[in-house]
Amino acid sequence: MEKKGMLIPLALAVGAAMIYWMVLTSRENQMRQSYVTATVITAATDLPPRTVLKEDLIAQVEVPKKFMQQDAYQINSPTDLKQVVNLVTAVRIPKGNQITMSALMELSPEAGLSVKVPPGYRGAVLGVDQEIIKLVKPGDRVDLLVTFEAVMNDGRKEKVTATMLQNVLVLGVGANLGQGMDARLAKQQQNKEAETAAFSDKGVISLALNPSEVQYLALMQKSGDVSLAVRGLGDTEMHPMEMASFAKLFRTK
Repeated sequence: MEKKGMLIPLALAVGAAMIYWMVLTSRENQMRQSYVTATVITAATDLPPRTVLKEDLIAQVEVPKKFMQQDAYQINSPTDLKQVVNLVTAVRIPKGNQITMSALMELSPEAGLSVKVPPGYRGAVLGVDQEIIKLVKPGDRVDLLVTFEAVMNDGRKEKVTATMLQNVLVLGVGANLGQGMDARLAKQQQNKEAETAAFSDKGVISLALNPSEVQYLALMQKSGDVSLAVRGLGDTEMHPMEMASFAKLFRTK
């Protein structure tokens, strides 16, 4: 009986020690977790809505993992910083705040053309044939030509073509603003463009023009047929161009 009487307090003591050890281990795990950190992307400056993110606008900050927002961008390697470059802020992100997936959107028509227009320029839209749409890409340079009926000095009317604008930057082609889509999004866009092409033989190209060039483009569209010529990569030279006409081509001396 004495042995049984001694075993009961011993068992209680062991049980209490185990409970204490479990509580202590749980507390240690909690404290360890509080010191686990993660590197997240934050705003290096105040970011208004519809800001196109560049590397100088974002920063990497190490924070306790428990303070990491649920859909924040976590950095595991230096290249991970590029995952937000060229995305657009959907809402204002104050300086120092973590940048989250829900606060960003793709560089797309939903973000608006204005996010692509360079300072001092205007975004202009030109309707072109669908076949041209397939061959031109955002970032290309093009020349714009107009073919119209001119009145000659002798009163005759004659078709002529003039190169009016040179070295024009293409901002977007259809819904493609050069956002650098993954394969899934690219496929979705192709399907949408195919549906649009089935109902129309025209597409749109967005151009960066200075204010004076915008006026000339409007005049060209009202005066005749506008066409474009794509330049080779890196070709930005301007050339003096004489108007073309069949009379000049077949003129005899």
